[in-house]
Amino acid sequence: MPPMPHEAVFRFNTKNAGKIYQALLPELSAEVNPRSSARCTLEGDDVLVLSVAAEDASALRASLNMHLRLISVADEMQDLV
Repeated sequence: MPPMPHEAVFRFNTKNAGKIYQALLPELSAEVNPRSSARCTLEGDDVLVLSVAAEDASALRASLNMHLRLISVADEMQDLV
């Protein structure tokens, strides 16, 4: 796969980082979009890092929209339980 010139990295400082990470794992492992890739990691107990790379700006935007929404929903659900 050729290098992807567009990249975005987000760091979320939240007490729910580990739970959000676990919620995102199935989505990240099932991803098969050839134009973009996403990776999620933990830094310590309270920082979730989302890294998204893409071939073009449109693919980056689409991938970011999806992953940021998933993180938002997972975080909101933690507040409800």
